[in-house]
Amino acid sequence: MNSELKDTKDFLQTISDSIHYWVRGNLPDSWVLFWQIVLKLLFLFLVIFLVGFLVKMLVNGIFRVFFFKDKYPVLKSIYQSRITNSFANLMALLFGSYALFSIFYRHPKSFTLLERMIGLIIVFVVAGMLYRGLAAFRNYYIIMKNHYRIIALNAVSQTVRIFGIFISAVVAICVIFGISGSAIVGSLGAITAVLVLIFRDMILGFVTGLHVATSKNLKVGDWIGIPKYNLEGNIIDLNLLTTKIQNFDKTLSTIPTYDLLTTEVKNLQVMTESNTRRIKRSIIFNINSFKFLDGENLDKLAKINLISDYIETKRDEVIKNRSSIPNPELLINGRQLTNIGVFREYVFNYLKNNEFIEQQGTIIVRQLENTPQGMPLEIYCFTNSSVWANYEDILADIFDHLLVASKEFDLQVMQVNRA
Repeated sequence: MNSELKDTKDFLQTISDSIHYWVRGNLPDSWVLFWQIVLKLLFLFLVIFLVGFLVKMLVNGIFRVFFFKDKYPVLKSIYQSRITNSFANLMALLFGSYALFSIFYRHPKSFTLLERMIGLIIVFVVAGMLYRGLAAFRNYYIIMKNHYRIIALNAVSQTVRIFGIFISAVVAICVIFGISGSAIVGSLGAITAVLVLIFRDMILGFVTGLHVATSKNLKVGDWIGIPKYNLEGNIIDLNLLTTKIQNFDKTLSTIPTYDLLTTEVKNLQVMTESNTRRIKRSIIFNINSFKFLDGENLDKLAKINLISDYIETKRDEVIKNRSSIPNPELLINGRQLTNIGVFREYVFNYLKNNEFIEQQGTIIVRQLENTPQGMPLEIYCFTNSSVWANYEDILADIFDHLLVASKEFDLQVMQVNRA
């Protein structure tokens, strides 16, 4: 290894000497030094370029073999992010730093400037390699389809980018002026509060990204609702500072990412993934239309198939109960059935026999607290399709039927009359 390095050093010095003596022998003395440095600098850049080109071909050639093989997601993600190119550039610059002394050994005064120039380029190449490393992590989780980790990496990568630019700038200044980094970093203590204020939204977004990733509550593509902003739509981008939501009217809304921690967010994606969607809606009835059912009413309603068995069972129970009480001829005495109660049973059976209602989910038909407009009868159940258009059709069919069916029970739906 030492002999190979010595041979390389001798080869570079030989070419450097050739350039040195050729310029001295062919150009005026006033231009000799200038053109010696310029041509040797071009030679140095050529050496760096050739080394980088060869390393890049070798490394990319190896990684390209595994690129189209799904069983190597790590290697595939590294190749996609072009970390190999950054690695090749770094190796070329390190070789250039080594070759610098062999090429410019006759011009020692230029060492400091050239060293700092190459060092500055190395700083930027290393920073680019780190950023591409984050991209490699993202590509890996995209291949593995881990959306929650992608959200976390979005927050982390943007935070690293911002602070990385700051740190790279500090290192670059240190390299250019040849000063100690501790002197610059130490002076930052006085302006820490200012930096916290400047990066407040970024820090909050970073924390939010980690929270979203660890809690697995949200990811890009989820259907969410945010009551605070009266928004409902799909997340199309979730990054460090902002979250973009495409509303169902095809408009775009942007909110601060940190609001996801402090604001109520409804994730409706669960309904889509389970292919169900909730129905929770009421019909308001006029209380004055409620009444007890006599024998004639019961005979009429007993012909309705969905409640015929229910009416026969309940009628037997009512007759048995009323047979042992005084004044059974009055409907108010003893047990009795009401039109609203029988209708409630009809609605429940109607939902239980509806092919578009998820029968494994909750099905409830209940009375809510009376209001000045009347008594709400609420239907709570789930459709077996989460597709928006299908859901609206199912919902409309159910309430179309129930609103008309209520007339068979002599029930009056409240309707506000406007002058």
